[in-house]
Amino acid sequence: MIHCRLINNAEYDLEARERLRRDVAPDPALPHVLLATCNRIEVYWGDGDAPEHIMRHLCRVAAGLESALVGERAVQGQLKNAYADALARYSLPPQLNRLFQSAMHAGKRVRNETRIAEGAVSHSQVTVDILKTQNIDLREKTVAIIGVNKLTVDILKYLVARQARHLFLSNRHIDKAEALARQYGGTARPLDDLRRTLAHADVLITATSAPHPVVRPHHIPADRQLLLFDLAFPRDAEESIAAMKNVTLFNLEHIERFAAANLTLRHAEIDAAERIIEEEILAFLHWQRRRIRTATSAPQNA
Repeated sequence: MIHCRLINNAEYDLEARERLRRDVAPDPALPHVLLATCNRIEVYWGDGDAPEHIMRHLCRVAAGLESALVGERAVQGQLKNAYADALARYSLPPQLNRLFQSAMHAGKRVRNETRIAEGAVSHSQVTVDILKTQNIDLREKTVAIIGVNKLTVDILKYLVARQARHLFLSNRHIDKAEALARQYGGTARPLDDLRRTLAHADVLITATSAPHPVVRPHHIPADRQLLLFDLAFPRDAEESIAAMKNVTLFNLEHIERFAAANLTLRHAEIDAAERIIEEEILAFLHWQRRRIRTATSAPQNA
């Protein structure tokens, strides 16, 4: 039977997800698919039938219905990458293979046949929206970004479009920061020189995959106001930074609450999305039953 173990934003807050993330760590020797995003950690494994509730859940994830930002597109790519990574590592059992193919097909149909993703937000877009509310003249302020990935690149494109001139880019691998700096006109700075970087920064945006905090109180000068966006899971900014009087901090939970007020259109499309998912579940269960009948009716060796 196919099994699933998960920790997600619907059942656990950000602090609890960080605390429990090691509990779902799979046995690396066991063929499995691991989906790890800022909102969820899910592992799927096993052979044999896939229970209907697991199929339904995975389809809803693929369609963006289980996301904190309903209808967001990023999870579709994250699911595809998790499946591709599993295929590169293991020979997945047939039912597990088909489960992910069917769920990704369901997600694609939902996005093509409904308006669930129309005007959909991402964490980068919401970060940009919050920046707009702060009345910051980006031409005069210094922005530091830690991490090189799609999220930070999307934000960087916005900053450059708004004529941001003073950009510091840091990353664990400095060559990646240097390449991005050349492309967008910023300055690459070593991550271990963060205190000197933040001595000049007005805004810090951090989104790394580090398993521990990379921004600590001693990195932030007490005499400088800092607007900090921590978009990482687990969090990049040490928890005590939130209490610093000179820091305004937005983490994933703040960003998702900010976005929640703008979901009317996407919520209106949920019923249509769920009808498509039920069609895909029926198709998957029909395939599964047909496969079982074929196996049991095959002639046995004498």
